[in-house]
Amino acid sequence: MDNRWKILALLVGARLGLGFQFQTVGSTGEFLMIEFDLDYTAIGTLIGLFMLTGLFTALPAGWLGRHLADRTLASTGLMLLALGGFVAAVADTSVLIGAGRGVCGVGFVLATIYFAKMTADWFSGREIATAMGLLVMTWPLGIAAGQIFHTWAAGQWSWRLPFFVASGFCLVAAVAVFAGYREPQRPRDAAASPGPQTGLSRREILLVLVASLSWALFNAAYVVYLSFTPTWLVESGYSALAAASTTSVASWLMMISGALCGVLADRTRKPDLILYGCTSIAVVCMLLLYNTEYALLACILFGLLGAAPAGVIMALTSEAMDPSNRALGMGLFFSCYFLLVAPAPILAGWLVDQNASSWPALLFAAGLFAATGAAYAGFRLSQKAISAA
Repeated sequence: MDNRWKILALLVGARLGLGFQFQTVGSTGEFLMIEFDLDYTAIGTLIGLFMLTGLFTALPAGWLGRHLADRTLASTGLMLLALGGFVAAVADTSVLIGAGRGVCGVGFVLATIYFAKMTADWFSGREIATAMGLLVMTWPLGIAAGQIFHTWAAGQWSWRLPFFVASGFCLVAAVAVFAGYREPQRPRDAAASPGPQTGLSRREILLVLVASLSWALFNAAYVVYLSFTPTWLVESGYSALAAASTTSVASWLMMISGALCGVLADRTRKPDLILYGCTSIAVVCMLLLYNTEYALLACILFGLLGAAPAGVIMALTSEAMDPSNRALGMGLFFSCYFLLVAPAPILAGWLVDQNASSWPALLFAAGLFAATGAAYAGFRLSQKAISAA
């Protein structure tokens, strides 16, 4: 097997821990509400705290890439995810759970930035959408595993068990990345040759910001879908486990469809058409959930088509920045990403509390998916404007 695919397999396996740890609060929310007397806004806040720290740490994390090895930073991120999950697991107040989520958030930032950078270093200019599709699909796969395992474990034993298990997974993943990752033996393009990083150009800043907007809107929509579709289904008569299992179908399917979508985009050279078609289907799927008789169908279609183009969006990063600026560029990319993703579940939770129904949160998710396509179009228009200038 080509070394780059072995490296990607390592990164894919380790990155599952991010989604698995993230989903702990979403799957144990009902238990936390009872034990700590919380409302949906508070649960949304605990979910959002996982992302909120990225507002302040993503740029410094990108800067650290000039001084420390990628594998060191990625494995440190996984260790912080393990530590934060452990803090939440032993917490006796919701404030301490929030503190643990904040620590997880710092780890999530480091791991997210450097997993993306390491993948781009190995695949830039060659099957990048395929590689990014496989990498980013570990997020929904980890979440899907969490939706089923965490809900089951919390119901059978305690809400604390999912946090302990997710933390153990992240710790093992940290050791594996530190021990197994290797830098590419030679740069994948000339611009990646060793040399000082001089900072991002105006062109790079503009393209990174617009690419980040599309990625943030896509993920914000997905997080809202994950967090409030089970609640909507329970309101409609589903059991908690049935609601979680139905919702998770999309995440399981995304692991396959995301990779295939990346391959299709690389081979057809028509990523834009694929993106616009898939986001349109995502909007339809969110609206279809209103009639819960079609919930399983909506989740299947969403997983197969609506959520498939994640790798296509992430591939924009290879177009937005020069390889020599990749660490700093990824820091800026994820700073803007966290700015939009972190408040999304909080706002969605507020909508649920205000309307005494989870349906407005799913309408919010539909709007975010529509905005994803618009932001992607903005990236292409910005590229054309820069080229014409």
